[in-house]
Amino acid sequence: MNDVHNFVPHLPLLLSPLPPLRVHLSYVISFGVRVELYIYSAFVSPNAGDLIWNEGSPIDLTDLTECSVYLLREIRNLLIVPLVRIVVVVCLVMTVLILVEKLFVGAVALAVKIWRLKPERRYKWQPIAPDEEEGSAAYPMVLVQIPMYNEREVYKLSIGAACGLKWPSDRVIIQVLDDSTDPEVKSLVDLECQKWKSEGVNIRYEVRGNRKGYKAGALKEGMKHEYVQECEYIAMFDADFQPESNFLLRTIPFLMHNPEIALVQARWKFVNADECLMTRLQEMSLDYHFKIEQEAGSSCFAFFGFNGTAGVWRIKAITDAGGWKDRTTVEDMDLAVRAGLRGWKFVYIGDLKVKSELPSTFKAFRYQQHRWSCGPANLFKKMAVEIIQSKKVSIWKKLHILYDFFFVGKIVAHTLTFIYYCVLIPVSVFFPEVEIPLWGVAYVPTIITLCKSVGTPSSFHLVILWILFENVMSLHRTKAALTGLLDAGRVNEWVVTEKLGEAQKTKPATTREADLTKNLLVDTHEQTNPCILKPKKQQTRFWHRFYYSELSVGTFMLLCGCYDVVYAKEGYFIYLFLQGLAFLVTGFGCMGTHLPDS
Repeated sequence: MNDVHNFVPHLPLLLSPLPPLRVHLSYVISFGVRVELYIYSAFVSPNAGDLIWNEGSPIDLTDLTECSVYLLREIRNLLIVPLVRIVVVVCLVMTVLILVEKLFVGAVALAVKIWRLKPERRYKWQPIAPDEEEGSAAYPMVLVQIPMYNEREVYKLSIGAACGLKWPSDRVIIQVLDDSTDPEVKSLVDLECQKWKSEGVNIRYEVRGNRKGYKAGALKEGMKHEYVQECEYIAMFDADFQPESNFLLRTIPFLMHNPEIALVQARWKFVNADECLMTRLQEMSLDYHFKIEQEAGSSCFAFFGFNGTAGVWRIKAITDAGGWKDRTTVEDMDLAVRAGLRGWKFVYIGDLKVKSELPSTFKAFRYQQHRWSCGPANLFKKMAVEIIQSKKVSIWKKLHILYDFFFVGKIVAHTLTFIYYCVLIPVSVFFPEVEIPLWGVAYVPTIITLCKSVGTPSSFHLVILWILFENVMSLHRTKAALTGLLDAGRVNEWVVTEKLGEAQKTKPATTREADLTKNLLVDTHEQTNPCILKPKKQQTRFWHRFYYSELSVGTFMLLCGCYDVVYAKEGYFIYLFLQGLAFLVTGFGCMGTHLPDS
């Protein structure tokens, strides 16, 4: 107990900085010798202290408490402080990399807008105008695929929209790929298909015996049917997507007149963007992705990541790239990268919008972000060598895919946000001798934020909240990205994003709980043996919706803010308090839509 009492007065001494130390090999060796002698003097021969520190040493080694304080100060200044300085340098370099990438794609998107460099000006595009002799034969055969899994609330939306596409009925096939495990949902989807079939629509309802490969497996299986051999192009829509009637008329001509084009991608439009604050913030991030990133990739390199829906593929390109693969949870990106390496070009049409639904519950959004962060990192690990060795694309396109698309966009952006803004800056208040330059804390992040917020001008007033929420989500995205890079844990986890629709929000809690639980699928480790989550007894305890990792980080940041106010005086406390509060609000389950209990 006396040692503890003697240790407390030395805490300020422990945390106080020493003059900057240069870590030389000789110093490290001498430090090790001093530690050994200290241990000897403290536990074997207390009088040895006179031999070690007789040259004016301020520390009396006969006092175990003072020796412990000194030893901890040595470790702090010799090991911890240099390590923190190294992390600062790495984070600043990564911040500059992101800044350069954002300025580049932003400049490209701005140039496209100013000079009106629409796809119709870069590629040949002519409307299909059949004469009397050709008739419907002037239109190529198109397959419309709609993969779904227990989509009770939204299946009618996509099927109805697909059946309403303007295209000769004898030149289009609607293929509903239903992997539902709920017999009632399967029956409802089948009845909907039969209804449209009775109205003259060429629609096929396809099911399979297992769910191997999930969405990729369903799409791959769907292409094996004989009637698909008649088709040249495939349009794909998820169950909650509602294309406009002129969708095929806008996209197919690009593929017809430009044989080098493999994919035409449309933009997503969100029908529930104004539902809650979380959906507004999601809209800001996704608008930047489509308006800036996709536009820049399409204009400069004719390459971007396929978004998995609201796009049209040339079947020949899919076959040439090796078809659908289920080795990751981002089968759409996997196919796009392989097709891009084969020399195929992609086109993004920014003014062609397809309605869709954003996840409005934080639980669903969290699962979605795990898949979107883990999958690309895992794909990068598996394809990096293949990209480098590819001989059909230029060095600049390889560099774009490796550096801009994967490394900066899918890995650095997530990990830097968390490590820099949620760990390093809070920790720096305990190390006043470690300086983070003002440009790295304020100027560069501000420019990056402005570049990313231009996609949704109407929500610019939410930019501060958007920054705080993105930093909160960086915790989950970083864990997911590391999981993908390490090929560990939940790397193959697949949880279908909940689509609530409007009717679901007014259902009684007991019915809704059962419905939503049926829509979840989690992979254990082998995709051939999926684990279906069974309905559980409704949990009413308020702490069941807490997210403890977010709560832990939020508490840590608030403590760092308090230390900054009392001791450090670095001026970070305003940011630390706001960011810590954002973590706590999210951790307590206050983000997203809370469905009524009755």
